[in-house]
Amino acid sequence: MRIGELAHRTGTTPKAIRLYEARGLMGAVARAGSYRHYGEADVARVLLIRQAQALGFRLAELDGLPHIDTTAGWERMAQLVAQRRAAVAQELARLAALDAQLALLEAELHTCDTLAVPATPLACAAPSALVAPPPPHAPRRSPAPHRHL
Repeated sequence: MRIGELAHRTGTTPKAIRLYEARGLMGAVARAGSYRHYGEADVARVLLIRQAQALGFRLAELDGLPHIDTTAGWERMAQLVAQRRAAVAQELARLAALDAQLALLEAELHTCDTLAVPATPLACAAPSALVAPPPPHAPRRSPAPHRHL
């Protein structure tokens, strides 16, 4: 098949396929005269490249990989995927900690709203890892009476 059909079957453009070739991601492409001739293995390669891009890999990360169809190519790709999964796990842990902090702040704000006092650490006294306890000598404010609007 020619480049246009390969592009159509893989949902990409001829320009992108030429870029993959120029970067060495396609391996040696057969030629029939002056035309490139692609096979089913090329379809699979382009789909794999596009899947990697959809998962956040940049072409630069794929550059220099041994040919994808080789054992070394698969092993290197598996290493890249494992590294990306580890980074995602770290980000999930960071986001979970952030979510916990936001939940504490939300509870504190809800307490302040219920007490109808200004949102200050001293006024609400909601247990929160975000707010340090007031110093022992600091005067405490009494809660303001609930106001109806």
